[in-house]
Amino acid sequence: MITKKVFLKTLMLTGSLIFCQAIMLTAQQAPEITKLLKLEADQYFADRDSAYLDPYYGLKKLIYGNKRFAENKSIKPRQTDADLKNNELGQKPFATIIGCADSRVPNEIIFDQGVGDLFITRTAGQVMAEASYGTIEYATEVLRTRLIVVLGHESCGAVGAAMKLPENPPGHVVTLINAIKPASLYAKKNASSADESLDLAIRKNVVEQVALLRNLEPVLSRRFEKGDVLIVGAVYNLHTGQVEFLEETITSLPRFKKQSN
Repeated sequence: MITKKVFLKTLMLTGSLIFCQAIMLTAQQAPEITKLLKLEADQYFADRDSAYLDPYYGLKKLIYGNKRFAENKSIKPRQTDADLKNNELGQKPFATIIGCADSRVPNEIIFDQGVGDLFITRTAGQVMAEASYGTIEYATEVLRTRLIVVLGHESCGAVGAAMKLPENPPGHVVTLINAIKPASLYAKKNASSADESLDLAIRKNVVEQVALLRNLEPVLSRRFEKGDVLIVGAVYNLHTGQVEFLEETITSLPRFKKQSN
Protein backbone atom coordinates (compact mmCIF):
# COMPACT_ATOMS: atom_id res chain seq x y z
CA MET A 1 0.00 0.00 0.00
CA ILE A 2 1.23 3.52 -0.85
CA THR A 3 1.15 5.73 2.21
CA LYS A 4 0.14 9.36 2.12
CA LYS A 5 3.73 10.36 2.93
CA VAL A 6 5.13 8.34 0.01
CA PHE A 7 2.45 9.67 -2.34
CA LEU A 8 3.20 13.29 -1.43
CA LYS A 9 6.94 12.71 -1.79
CA THR A 10 6.40 11.16 -5.25
CA LEU A 11 4.18 14.07 -6.23
CA MET A 12 6.80 16.57 -5.09
CA LEU A 13 9.54 14.78 -7.04
CA THR A 14 7.37 14.64 -10.17
CA GLY A 15 6.55 18.30 -9.83
CA SER A 16 10.22 19.16 -9.40
CA LEU A 17 11.06 17.17 -12.54
CA ILE A 18 8.41 18.99 -14.58
CA PHE A 19 9.62 22.31 -13.18
CA CYS A 20 13.23 21.48 -14.09
CA GLN A 21 12.18 20.47 -17.60
CA ALA A 22 10.34 23.76 -17.98
CA ILE A 23 13.45 25.66 -16.87
CA MET A 24 15.57 23.70 -19.38
CA LEU A 25 13.23 24.63 -22.23
CA THR A 26 13.30 28.29 -21.21
CA ALA A 27 17.06 28.39 -20.65
CA GLN A 28 17.77 27.11 -24.15
CA GLN A 29 21.11 28.90 -24.53
CA ALA A 30 23.99 29.66 -22.20
CA PRO A 31 23.53 32.84 -20.11
CA GLU A 32 26.39 34.59 -21.92
CA ILE A 33 24.79 33.89 -25.32
CA THR A 34 21.42 35.09 -24.04
CA LYS A 35 23.08 38.30 -22.87
CA LEU A 36 25.15 38.96 -26.00
CA LEU A 37 22.33 38.28 -28.45
CA LYS A 38 19.74 39.95 -26.20
CA LEU A 39 17.44 36.96 -26.33
CA GLU A 40 14.04 37.37 -24.70
CA ALA A 41 12.54 34.52 -22.66
CA ASP A 42 8.99 35.10 -23.91
CA GLN A 43 9.93 35.77 -27.55
CA TYR A 44 9.34 33.24 -30.34
CA PHE A 45 9.64 35.27 -33.54
CA ALA A 46 12.20 37.32 -35.47
CA ASP A 47 11.63 39.10 -38.78
CA ARG A 48 12.95 37.30 -41.85
CA ASP A 49 14.10 40.35 -43.84
CA SER A 50 16.08 41.65 -40.87
CA ALA A 51 17.64 38.19 -40.46
CA TYR A 52 18.87 38.31 -44.07
CA LEU A 53 20.39 41.77 -43.62
CA ASP A 54 21.90 41.24 -40.17
CA PRO A 55 23.49 37.83 -39.38
CA TYR A 56 23.38 38.53 -35.63
CA TYR A 57 19.64 38.92 -35.97
CA GLY A 58 19.64 35.78 -38.11
CA LEU A 59 21.05 33.89 -35.13
CA LYS A 60 18.08 35.04 -33.06
CA LYS A 61 15.70 33.89 -35.79
CA LEU A 62 17.18 30.39 -35.73
CA ILE A 63 17.13 30.27 -31.93
CA TYR A 64 13.52 31.42 -31.68
CA GLY A 65 12.48 29.01 -34.42
CA ASN A 66 14.09 26.10 -32.61
CA LYS A 67 12.45 27.26 -29.39
CA ARG A 68 9.05 26.96 -31.11
CA PHE A 69 9.93 23.47 -32.30
CA ALA A 70 11.26 22.26 -28.93
CA GLU A 71 8.14 23.53 -27.16
CA ASN A 72 5.71 22.07 -29.74
CA LYS A 73 4.74 25.53 -31.00
CA SER A 74 5.97 25.22 -34.59
CA ILE A 75 4.15 27.39 -37.12
CA LYS A 76 5.66 25.69 -40.22
CA PRO A 77 6.06 28.92 -42.23
CA ARG A 78 6.15 28.91 -46.04
CA GLN A 79 5.72 25.14 -46.33
CA THR A 80 2.59 24.92 -48.50
CA ASP A 81 2.42 23.55 -52.04
CA ALA A 82 2.19 27.13 -53.29
CA ASP A 83 5.38 28.07 -51.44
CA LEU A 84 7.19 25.12 -53.02
CA LYS A 85 6.02 26.03 -56.52
CA ASN A 86 6.43 29.82 -56.39
CA ASN A 87 10.20 30.08 -56.03
CA GLU A 88 11.19 30.18 -59.70
CA LEU A 89 12.32 33.81 -59.34
CA GLY A 90 15.26 32.79 -57.17
CA GLN A 91 16.24 32.39 -53.54
CA LYS A 92 17.53 34.54 -50.66
CA PRO A 93 18.26 32.20 -47.72
CA PHE A 94 19.29 34.04 -44.56
CA ALA A 95 21.47 31.19 -43.22
CA THR A 96 23.69 28.39 -44.48
CA ILE A 97 23.58 25.19 -42.43
CA ILE A 98 26.41 22.66 -42.64
CA GLY A 99 24.76 19.65 -41.06
CA CYS A 100 25.05 15.91 -40.61
CA ALA A 101 23.28 13.65 -43.11
CA ASP A 102 21.53 11.87 -40.21
CA SER A 103 17.84 11.50 -41.14
CA ARG A 104 16.78 12.45 -37.60
CA VAL A 105 18.00 16.03 -38.02
CA PRO A 106 15.77 17.74 -40.64
CA ASN A 107 17.04 21.32 -40.58
CA GLU A 108 13.94 23.24 -41.70
CA ILE A 109 11.82 21.36 -39.16
CA ILE A 110 14.04 21.73 -36.09
CA PHE A 111 14.52 25.45 -36.78
CA ASP A 112 10.86 25.86 -37.85
CA GLN A 113 11.79 27.61 -41.10
CA GLY A 114 10.27 27.45 -44.56
CA VAL A 115 11.05 27.15 -48.25
CA GLY A 116 13.90 29.47 -49.24
CA ASP A 117 15.05 30.27 -45.69
CA LEU A 118 18.00 27.89 -45.30
CA PHE A 119 20.78 26.88 -47.69
CA ILE A 120 21.86 23.40 -46.57
CA THR A 121 24.74 21.05 -47.22
CA ARG A 122 24.82 17.71 -45.38
CA THR A 123 27.35 14.89 -45.03
CA ALA A 124 27.97 12.29 -42.34
CA GLY A 125 29.53 14.04 -39.35
CA GLN A 126 29.18 17.28 -41.38
CA VAL A 127 32.65 16.49 -42.73
CA MET A 128 33.66 18.96 -45.42
CA ALA A 129 35.80 18.81 -48.57
CA GLU A 130 36.22 20.85 -51.76
CA ALA A 131 32.62 20.39 -52.95
CA SER A 132 31.32 21.52 -49.55
CA TYR A 133 33.59 24.57 -49.55
CA GLY A 134 32.37 25.55 -53.02
CA THR A 135 28.76 25.13 -51.93
CA ILE A 136 29.24 27.33 -48.87
CA GLU A 137 31.13 29.98 -50.84
CA TYR A 138 28.39 29.98 -53.48
CA ALA A 139 25.83 30.84 -50.79
CA THR A 140 28.12 33.58 -49.47
CA GLU A 141 29.19 35.16 -52.76
CA VAL A 142 26.15 34.64 -55.00
CA LEU A 143 23.20 34.41 -52.62
CA ARG A 144 24.67 36.91 -50.12
CA THR A 145 23.92 34.69 -47.15
CA ARG A 146 25.78 36.09 -44.14
CA LEU A 147 25.26 33.45 -41.44
CA ILE A 148 26.92 30.01 -41.49
CA VAL A 149 26.09 27.41 -38.84
CA VAL A 150 27.98 24.13 -38.41
CA LEU A 151 25.38 21.85 -36.83
CA GLY A 152 26.40 18.65 -35.07
CA HIS A 153 24.06 16.40 -33.13
CA GLU A 154 23.88 14.06 -30.17
CA SER A 155 24.61 10.35 -30.79
CA CYS A 156 26.34 11.04 -34.12
CA GLY A 157 27.20 7.73 -35.80
CA ALA A 158 30.10 9.17 -37.79
CA VAL A 159 31.75 10.54 -34.66
CA GLY A 160 31.03 7.25 -32.90
CA ALA A 161 32.84 5.39 -35.68
CA ALA A 162 35.83 7.71 -35.35
CA MET A 163 35.87 6.98 -31.61
CA LYS A 164 36.04 3.22 -32.24
CA LEU A 165 38.63 3.49 -35.03
CA PRO A 166 37.69 0.23 -36.82
CA GLU A 167 40.54 -1.58 -38.59
CA ASN A 168 38.88 -2.02 -41.99
CA PRO A 169 36.11 0.55 -42.52
CA PRO A 170 34.15 -0.02 -45.76
CA GLY A 171 34.82 2.03 -48.88
CA HIS A 172 35.33 5.73 -48.36
CA VAL A 173 34.09 5.72 -44.75
CA VAL A 174 37.75 6.00 -43.77
CA THR A 175 37.77 9.59 -45.10
CA LEU A 176 35.07 10.50 -42.59
CA ILE A 177 36.92 8.79 -39.75
CA ASN A 178 40.19 10.52 -40.60
CA ALA A 179 38.52 13.93 -40.65
CA ILE A 180 36.91 13.41 -37.23
CA LYS A 181 39.88 11.59 -35.66
CA PRO A 182 41.49 14.70 -34.06
CA ALA A 183 38.25 15.43 -32.17
CA SER A 184 37.92 11.81 -31.07
CA LEU A 185 41.50 11.71 -29.76
CA TYR A 186 40.93 14.96 -27.88
CA ALA A 187 37.79 13.55 -26.27
CA LYS A 188 39.46 10.31 -25.24
CA LYS A 189 42.21 12.28 -23.55
CA ASN A 190 40.00 14.82 -21.78
CA ALA A 191 36.69 13.08 -21.00
CA SER A 192 36.12 11.67 -17.52
CA SER A 193 33.90 8.79 -18.72
CA ALA A 194 32.98 6.81 -21.84
CA ASP A 195 29.54 8.45 -22.04
CA GLU A 196 31.06 11.91 -21.78
CA SER A 197 33.69 11.02 -24.37
CA LEU A 198 31.28 10.83 -27.33
CA ASP A 199 29.52 14.07 -26.38
CA LEU A 200 32.84 15.86 -26.02
CA ALA A 201 34.04 14.53 -29.38
CA ILE A 202 30.84 15.75 -31.07
CA ARG A 203 31.26 19.25 -29.66
CA LYS A 204 35.00 19.35 -30.38
CA ASN A 205 34.35 18.23 -33.96
CA VAL A 206 31.96 21.16 -34.46
CA VAL A 207 34.39 23.65 -32.92
CA GLU A 208 37.22 22.39 -35.15
CA GLN A 209 35.01 22.66 -38.24
CA VAL A 210 34.05 26.23 -37.33
CA ALA A 211 37.75 27.11 -36.98
CA LEU A 212 38.47 25.49 -40.35
CA LEU A 213 35.87 27.61 -42.13
CA ARG A 214 36.94 30.80 -40.35
CA ASN A 215 40.44 30.27 -41.71
CA LEU A 216 39.48 29.05 -45.18
CA GLU A 217 41.06 31.16 -47.93
CA PRO A 218 40.30 33.14 -49.93
CA VAL A 219 36.60 33.87 -49.37
CA LEU A 220 35.42 32.87 -45.91
CA SER A 221 38.43 33.92 -43.85
CA ARG A 222 38.35 37.46 -45.22
CA ARG A 223 34.59 37.78 -44.97
CA PHE A 224 34.67 36.55 -41.38
CA GLU A 225 37.57 38.83 -40.42
CA LYS A 226 35.64 41.86 -41.69
CA GLY A 227 32.49 40.77 -39.87
CA ASP A 228 30.55 40.42 -43.12
CA VAL A 229 29.87 36.73 -42.45
CA LEU A 230 29.35 34.96 -39.13
CA ILE A 231 30.50 31.35 -38.71
CA VAL A 232 29.27 29.59 -35.56
CA GLY A 233 28.69 26.09 -34.22
CA ALA A 234 25.79 24.31 -32.55
CA VAL A 235 24.70 20.85 -31.39
CA TYR A 236 21.19 19.39 -31.69
CA ASN A 237 19.78 17.23 -28.87
CA LEU A 238 17.69 14.38 -30.28
CA HIS A 239 15.78 13.93 -27.02
CA THR A 240 14.78 17.52 -26.18
CA GLY A 241 14.66 18.90 -29.72
CA GLN A 242 16.85 21.81 -28.63
CA VAL A 243 19.74 23.28 -30.58
CA GLU A 244 22.49 24.55 -28.28
CA PHE A 245 24.79 27.12 -29.84
CA LEU A 246 28.34 26.61 -28.58
CA GLU A 247 29.38 29.52 -26.41
CA GLU A 248 33.01 29.66 -27.57
CA THR A 249 31.88 30.10 -31.18
CA ILE A 250 29.56 32.98 -30.24
CA THR A 251 31.78 34.94 -27.84
CA SER A 252 34.60 34.87 -30.42
CA LEU A 253 32.51 36.64 -33.09
CA PRO A 254 33.94 40.00 -34.23
CA ARG A 255 31.30 42.19 -32.60
CA PHE A 256 31.60 40.48 -29.22
CA LYS A 257 35.42 40.31 -29.30
CA LYS A 258 35.47 44.10 -29.74
CA GLN A 259 33.18 44.49 -26.71
CA SER A 260 35.54 42.48 -24.51
CA ASN A 261 38.66 44.44 -25.59
